[in-house]
Amino acid sequence: MRKFFKKYLPSHESIRQNRFINFFGTLLYHHNLWHLHRRSVAGGVAAGLFAGLIPGSNPVQFFFAALFSVIFKVNLPIAAFVTLYSNPFTIVPLYLAAYTLGGWVTGGVKNSSLPPLELGLLDKNLSEWVPVLTDYLVTFGKPLMAGLFLLASLLSITGYFTVRILWRYYVVHAWHKRAKRHHSDK
Repeated sequence: MRKFFKKYLPSHESIRQNRFINFFGTLLYHHNLWHLHRRSVAGGVAAGLFAGLIPGSNPVQFFFAALFSVIFKVNLPIAAFVTLYSNPFTIVPLYLAAYTLGGWVTGGVKNSSLPPLELGLLDKNLSEWVPVLTDYLVTFGKPLMAGLFLLASLLSITGYFTVRILWRYYVVHAWHKRAKRHHSDK
């Protein structure tokens, strides 16, 4: 697994030279930020899954993935890479799921669809758009924000334990394979 990750992940130096991550300075020298072991990679996956649902584009999500990596001392390149699960193809289903989850938890949403936006505004000027758009965002803002936090937390926890279990399974399988090979050589 380490060979796979080392082949596709950016180097320590290329991450250090990134202008968005360079903000952290000497904090990037901690060894867990770069080592590929079970706890560090699982933590990096969790940090990346959480940061991937933070509203904003990739630089914002990369920044928060790096911040969480530094705070929790987990693998930084893995965390930054995992944020890419949130992309133009997946963002709408993720936000709908977050909105539904947030509505369920807050009790503020009776159905799982977003409130309809008035399409009659297409021929109106900007001054008429702003209040309607503001009301629209306020209508689903609380369930969406609560849902994003809950979904990000659920994904992080699930990702963390999934990586830990799969890594452990892989190591045990490799041990058994090595033991079989060792016994057959005798």
